[in-house]
Amino acid sequence: MLRQICFAVALLTAASAHADEISVAVAANFASPMQKIAAEFEKDSGHTIVASFGSTGKFYAQIKAGEPFEVLFAADDETSARLEKEGDGVAGSRFTYAIGKLVLWSRKEGFVDDRGEVLRKSDFQHLALPNPKLAPYGAAGIQTLQALGLLDRLQSKFVTAENISQTYQFVASGNAELGFVALSQVYKAGRIAEGSGWIVPPKLHAPIRQDVLLLTRGKGRSGPAALLKYLRGDKARSIIKSFGYE
Repeated sequence: MLRQICFAVALLTAASAHADEISVAVAANFASPMQKIAAEFEKDSGHTIVASFGSTGKFYAQIKAGEPFEVLFAADDETSARLEKEGDGVAGSRFTYAIGKLVLWSRKEGFVDDRGEVLRKSDFQHLALPNPKLAPYGAAGIQTLQALGLLDRLQSKFVTAENISQTYQFVASGNAELGFVALSQVYKAGRIAEGSGWIVPPKLHAPIRQDVLLLTRGKGRSGPAALLKYLRGDKARSIIKSFGYE
């Protein structure tokens, strides 16, 4: 029995010795799914994820400045491709982990109709959206308004947030009557959980393809490699879909 216990302790010690702490930069729209994936991944693999959440544009600047991230979960496909091309990412490691959906959302029940006609009525003072220069969801919001022919009319009502999380906070707090946010922020059990919203048809904006990239600092480490592999598995894919992503 003592020999068995010693053997078990030795195995646990060996496992912990090979467990990595992985530093990941995660687009703010993917915060909730990432937290859930991280919990399952840590339980299944023994590796630990240390996640920072923010705008993809800011993460690009931080990575170029030497921030020691090992994996980037971008909110678009351009930033990861650019970092890979510039030598800050491992060639061939990039792939699309989710396709995001944009939603026009209000915390008020019945305020946003299912066709987005509220935008034409203009009976609101503030429309929140993330900075389109830094956040792909903000760019998608601008493209949507352009497609609807409403950009010039509504530009004076914009409340520009630093990222998608702050955009959600503006609307949830009532500081803006409505705003463009990620569906994942308001989606639960197959529907918009509270308030009212219009899921913007994909034809009104460029696809929000979100790519993950193994950064050069994570090259050769077992933890980051295991995380990328885990993302392709059924458990992670199921979690991602449950938050409204394709």
